[in-house]
Amino acid sequence: MNGNLAYQEEPREELLNGKIVMMASASVNHNRAAGNIYHIFRNYLREKKCEAFSDGVDVHLTDDDRVIPDVMVVCDKNIIRPDGIYGAPDLIVEVLSPSTAKNDKGYKKDLYEQSGVKEYWIVDPAMRSIEAYLLEGGRYILKDFYGLFPDNLGLTEKEKAESKKEIPVSLYNDFCIPLEEIFHNLF
Repeated sequence: MNGNLAYQEEPREELLNGKIVMMASASVNHNRAAGNIYHIFRNYLREKKCEAFSDGVDVHLTDDDRVIPDVMVVCDKNIIRPDGIYGAPDLIVEVLSPSTAKNDKGYKKDLYEQSGVKEYWIVDPAMRSIEAYLLEGGRYILKDFYGLFPDNLGLTEKEKAESKKEIPVSLYNDFCIPLEEIFHNLF
């Protein structure tokens, strides 16, 4: 047996609006950012009502929509089943990749809004930034834009100083994450 074939993962796919969408392999920066966020959530949520899940868990939102978020937080234990989450998580994080950015900012954002996901983060590892949306009155409102921003963007010192460098998690009043922890060890 060829050693390269000894372990092969099942192809990963999502179902968006009834269409199968194959998922590409993640880059190192994508994986590190998602892993950092998951570990921060998992550590904070230990012994609390809500639970963090990392990439690989199916979320069944409608008959035509099954997604695999990079990170999510679920507070309703009744929607957790052995083969996935059946209903809206309380918070979903999608880390952008060139191949997923259009869906993450378009169809998935609308799907999460319509499904009742209370908080949605779009994380851009290249820009070291996060767009955070909160569900208010059934619609997503951009809560804020957070960023460390690479030096090569040409931002002024004033713009860099004014950018928000900690992101609060709306599910808990005392949960605020420094962006340096989220973007730690990225290229």
